[in-house]
Amino acid sequence: MEQAEPEDDATASSAIPAADDGQRHFHVTDWHGVTSLLLDATEGAIAIAEEVHGAVAETLPPLAPAGITGFAWRGVRACIAVARRGSKALPQRARDAATPEDALPLPTPQRRTALAALNGLLGDRLAATNNPLAIEMGLSLGGIALPLETNALQALLARRPPQAKARQAGERLLLLAHGLCQCELQWHRHRHDHGAALQRDLGLTPLYLSYNSGLHVSENGRALAVMLETLLRAWPAPVRTLTLLGYSMGGLVLRSACRHAELAGHDWISRVDRLVFLGTPHQGTPLARGNWLGAVLGHNRLTAPFIRLASLRSDGINDLRHGTVFDEAALNAGTGQKTDLAHPVPLPENARCHAIAATLGVRVGDLRDRLLGDGLVPVDSALGRHADPARRLDIPDAHCYILHRSHHLDLLSSAQVYRRLRAWLARPRA
Repeated sequence: MEQAEPEDDATASSAIPAADDGQRHFHVTDWHGVTSLLLDATEGAIAIAEEVHGAVAETLPPLAPAGITGFAWRGVRACIAVARRGSKALPQRARDAATPEDALPLPTPQRRTALAALNGLLGDRLAATNNPLAIEMGLSLGGIALPLETNALQALLARRPPQAKARQAGERLLLLAHGLCQCELQWHRHRHDHGAALQRDLGLTPLYLSYNSGLHVSENGRALAVMLETLLRAWPAPVRTLTLLGYSMGGLVLRSACRHAELAGHDWISRVDRLVFLGTPHQGTPLARGNWLGAVLGHNRLTAPFIRLASLRSDGINDLRHGTVFDEAALNAGTGQKTDLAHPVPLPENARCHAIAATLGVRVGDLRDRLLGDGLVPVDSALGRHADPARRLDIPDAHCYILHRSHHLDLLSSAQVYRRLRAWLARPRA
């Protein structure tokens, strides 16, 4: 297994470009989504307060004043319902009064990265309540969202001038899947983008996936499997190979999509030649596990509401506890109990798989490595290793790579990591 030291990129520039003149990060159409989210939070806080009040009331003597009554709590909820109805009406009035230029939200980089972070934390709730802030899965090429219909896709690509290489439809596709709380823009870090560089050096066509990272990994995997089947049928050129590159949670989504495709008999899975993982928590990540407040406060009727508040995590974050990638295991992921891994999801048979891990340590096994890993994902988890043979991914050592003295995010911009990617992907599949 090869190991590397990171380059010094302390002088690198910011990853997120500034918005163009005239673009705004917040739009009138966001009003309903934001107010709905705030009202949901208010209702959650009221539910906690009411539960605490009930617990306190049970400790009082029978004739002691109980404080706020159930009638009063119902009145507070009625006021919130009125506010919710009003929040739905206001954005429509604002749209009616807006100019055509104002009527469309402009996806500035800052707005997209903020929505991606929000979706990672609360995306399951946003989707369940049909909140307009919920991100819908999509693919982009050269910064342009791709329609998944043959005529529309061909027309879009035909409008691009021949010199616009970034938007040409090639025969060797590269799909890049981002991590938790991220969007496709964050593949660009410190003046580097693995997808753009691989297109320049190897001629791969990079397609950037955007998805709601707060949803279950299995839910995103199922949707991606269907999307790729539709895309390959609509793609203007015959697709010879499809390379999958997943960063962090994105690697789990790709594994899930492959499994869904195999079970559904999708054609695209036969085109996958390489599957590369960058810091993917195959065996889970410690930061997504446990309930720290419960350990501090203990469990009783008075502290239970606050413990539940501290344990609020999106379905996506829950899946990161054990690296859950498929439906059967996802059923237990939100309970905090050990996930059933009696039948772990295997890697796709026809693809050559690679894994890259990072560690803040000078070497694997030193104090910083044992305590911190790469700051988020331990090395063994990123390489698919486990003491239980049934849970190992068995990625060959020759297909693994470790970047020392590096943070989880450094995997996106490291020159050493890119050289390893280029070397792996340049070799034809045997």
